Amino acid sequence: MISTTISPKLTIPPLENGDQLTRAEFERRYSAMPHQKKAELIEGVVYMASPLRITNHGNPHARIMTWLGYYWSGTPGIELGDNATVRLDLDNEPQPDALLRIEVGGQSRISQDGYVEGAPELIVEIAASTVSIDVNQKLKVYRRNQVQEYLVWRVDDHEFDWFRLNAGEYIKLESDSNGIIYSQVFPGLWLDKAALLAGNLAQVLAVLQQGLASQSHQDFVQQLAQE
Repeated sequence: MISTTISPKLTIPPLENGDQLTRAEFERRYSAMPHQKKAELIEGVVYMASPLRITNHGNPHARIMTWLGYYWSGTPGIELGDNATVRLDLDNEPQPDALLRIEVGGQSRISQDGYVEGAPELIVEIAASTVSIDVNQKLKVYRRNQVQEYLVWRVDDHEFDWFRLNAGEYIKLESDSNGIIYSQVFPGLWLDKAALLAGNLAQVLAVLQQGLASQSHQDFVQQLAQE
């Protein structure tokens, strides 16, 4: 076990999978472990990431970030986060694979020390080895904290779930007859689900471009500019 010494008489214990901690203690230990790239506090329990394979995480993650990054580039007034820690509540500090937040007038804010506090409007998780956590504990936490849209890519199952918060419950959005899912929180954020799962990034971006050109997206951009 590795400990980080801060004085001859005082050490900070390392994070361990399954630790039950307060958020303050979790942050204290996490900050003392700069070599640790990802750790999360979910319902007061510590979860630490295993090494990530390019096939079931790195590549899907890159596709999601390309899709969301393209939307971000055409939508002033929102912010995209990649593996950014989120202070949701006293027992939950996840580090989602991706998030989208409305910068002014949205649900979340940026703390003085640079963290997201409160619920981003949209969160994405790439679920391979973490699928049980992502579709159970995290789903309940995100729902309770009012994350408006929760997207879960279940890589090993070759499935992509898009949940929308409605009256306190998550409902699953389905593709239309053209195979497209439309965000109800971020107008113009359109997804060709089959193309994403097949790795056809060019088609994913072509459909997104149609969304960015839609009147609903133009109206959203104007609304954000007025905030």
